[in-house]
Amino acid sequence: MKFISLIFFLSLLSPEEPSTIIQFTYTSNHQMYSLLKRTAAKCSHISQVYSIGRSVEGRDLLVIEFSNNPGQHELLEPEIKLLGNMHGNEVLGRQLLVYLAQYLCSEYMLGNQRIQTLINTTRIHILASMNPDGYELAASEGHLLNGWTNGRTNAENIDLNRNFPDLTSVLYRNRRSRHYRTDHIPIPDAYWFGKVAPETYAVMKWIRSLPFVQSASLHGGELVVSYPFDYSRHPQEERMFSPTPDEQAFKQLARTYADAHATMSNNDTERCGASFYRTRGIINGALWYSFAGGMSDFNYLHTNCLEITVELGCDKFPSEAELYPEWKRNKEALLSFMESVHRGIKGVVKDMDGNGIKGATIAVRGIRKDVTTAEDGDYWRLLNPGTHILTATAKGYSKVSKRIYLPHNMDKAGRVDFVLKKAGVERQEKPWWWNYFSQSGISPPTWLLRNI
Repeated sequence: MKFISLIFFLSLLSPEEPSTIIQFTYTSNHQMYSLLKRTAAKCSHISQVYSIGRSVEGRDLLVIEFSNNPGQHELLEPEIKLLGNMHGNEVLGRQLLVYLAQYLCSEYMLGNQRIQTLINTTRIHILASMNPDGYELAASEGHLLNGWTNGRTNAENIDLNRNFPDLTSVLYRNRRSRHYRTDHIPIPDAYWFGKVAPETYAVMKWIRSLPFVQSASLHGGELVVSYPFDYSRHPQEERMFSPTPDEQAFKQLARTYADAHATMSNNDTERCGASFYRTRGIINGALWYSFAGGMSDFNYLHTNCLEITVELGCDKFPSEAELYPEWKRNKEALLSFMESVHRGIKGVVKDMDGNGIKGATIAVRGIRKDVTTAEDGDYWRLLNPGTHILTATAKGYSKVSKRIYLPHNMDKAGRVDFVLKKAGVERQEKPWWWNYFSQSGISPPTWLLRNI
């Protein structure tokens, strides 16, 4: 059966504006690269493309970025990433992200105030295909012949969403320790003795190189948004609720996408993903099914970034006739998710001279997950409404705590700055007998000071 390609023409502000066309067809890897590069060139004042590495077979992992100052992190501007096609045969997310890039460019140029505000206040990174080799195999078989798993893995038969460092197991092993960490857990040396896919390695370097605040990875096979932890506290249990310290923030992120999607959160038991209608389209990952080495758990435990997994539908490789309807179902959800990065708090941690402090820690009482400041001392912390006690600390500085209240009707992140003083040894006034010992060449009995 032949499908007629659907072409969507965006409305023009004036006859002088160039027409913008989104063609709702599948794109080969070559076509995708060309399309993303042309889009960035058309909107060069707000966009650029860059490669984070190459696949096993040498294909670019090409990212398109949108920002009012592309190529540079701006103070207090949050950074967000969207990834698709991690599993090569789950192709809908790849196409939606290609369409999203075209849409952002076009709407910005056409004066869409919502899109201009989003791009002017946010740095957006889109990796449409994390597994171009797997896509090549899936696409060669086509929509009708492609099986459930053909093309899922990369060219070395590695499932990329099982290939990240398993920091969740490290956390569970150490959770009874008094000083265990649930953030910025280092990568175990043993990880590097295993097979690390070049795609995984490239994404890990990318995640570590930019101060991402939140992220979404687009998949297929169900209709639900899942969130960490994806690996169960008790792996032998098939389904075990395994929340992070940021359970409430993750639920809000998942809820943002699911509620803005056309059908994901409704109670229609006939739809795809009907098993999730009772939870209105969201679920804790390990409660659904448990697996180790996932990208979302790695983001959370190694960096500041909170990542959700969006399952876009039961059909991993829908027909071309479904691409435009799927764009309509997901467009608002994608935009709402990107806008949701502007909630919670943000600020700058400085020293007494006004210099930003890199690597300072922001802790929230009751949430055992800290975030750290970026190069210039700025930070972002996704938080739900309510009263919170924050503490900023940095090596060599005294700590500062603040009590804040976030109302329910806030439409942007609250600003909370910190100024830290250099920590010095406090000089204690010595008693009258101190000089006697010092002048006699005898070490003064410091233990006596405790009684003064």
